[in-house]
Amino acid sequence: MFNKNKILLASGLLALAGSANAAYEFKLSDKDKISFGGYIKADARYVDGNIKATDYWYGGGTVLEEDKSNFGMSVNESRFNMKYTHDDVVGFIEMDFFGDAVKGGGNEIISNSSNPRLRHAFVKYKDVLAGQTWSTFVNTSAIPEAADFAGPLNSIAFIRQGQVRYTMGGFQVAIENPESYGGETGNDGLPDFIARYNFKGDWGNISVSGVARQLNTLGGEEETAIGYGIAGKINAWGKDDFKFQVHAGEVGRYVGVTASKDLIGEEVEETTSIMVAYRHFWTEDVRSTFFYGNTETDVADYDRTHWGVNVFKNLTKSLAVGAEFGNFEMADQDADSNYFQVSAKYTL
Repeated sequence: MFNKNKILLASGLLALAGSANAAYEFKLSDKDKISFGGYIKADARYVDGNIKATDYWYGGGTVLEEDKSNFGMSVNESRFNMKYTHDDVVGFIEMDFFGDAVKGGGNEIISNSSNPRLRHAFVKYKDVLAGQTWSTFVNTSAIPEAADFAGPLNSIAFIRQGQVRYTMGGFQVAIENPESYGGETGNDGLPDFIARYNFKGDWGNISVSGVARQLNTLGGEEETAIGYGIAGKINAWGKDDFKFQVHAGEVGRYVGVTASKDLIGEEVEETTSIMVAYRHFWTEDVRSTFFYGNTETDVADYDRTHWGVNVFKNLTKSLAVGAEFGNFEMADQDADSNYFQVSAKYTL
């Protein structure tokens, strides 16, 4: 039995290397199975404005002295994952190729190589999860569909980190890796505490989250930070949906991907972030999303906005192509750039 399953697994891996389908799952025994997933995504992107072009917009950017245009192509968002299940135990690991932050670590002269980056690595036993994955503060169902990586990163909860999480029905509580962004990270002696409650139904879902942390300033002081978030996906007419996120308080690095810090000097940053997105299905396989996201901070006085509109079409069940036009603005620095991006995404 074991040898036969090994042969089946090896044959499946060879098939995986040569072709791609919607899903790959192999049953190793009555209690064990292994599955593979991910996608291959190719992007072509044109950027024009006085914020330097990147592979995707996040919460900040480099302001240029004058407007410049840039065209680039990349596949760094492509990813691969593997899940192993044994009874009530699940192990999961995933990587993509944004290994050196935005630029991927390669050169465009010869190879355009990119470094692998660990996204998820965790073990789950019944209601307990331990490892690195999405923070309990993050509602991934409230992230809009976009050609630009994850859409308005400047205004959504978007963070993965080490944690131990317990789930009981709709209630979740976790201790997670601390980090005093903008302060003294070497003195982070207490984990971040996060609690979340999920409301679900045929209408969609809404989550309410809270985070409490101890931050350490560069001057050696300890500060308490408390923030909250409300996020969800609401089913609309037909297959349409409305997604939203609202975050406020001292959420710091949990929201906006550098749009706000935990500490500015010796002060704890106050942040307000809003994101809305509506997706409309024109036909069964053609859809569009309009999204808008804004983050404002009180101490550093940041004001970051990202909006976009797109259209996607499924050529097959696994292959989708799309185009997106949008704008990213850093109003606090009087800078903005328009972008146009086309993408092809093949889901394994």
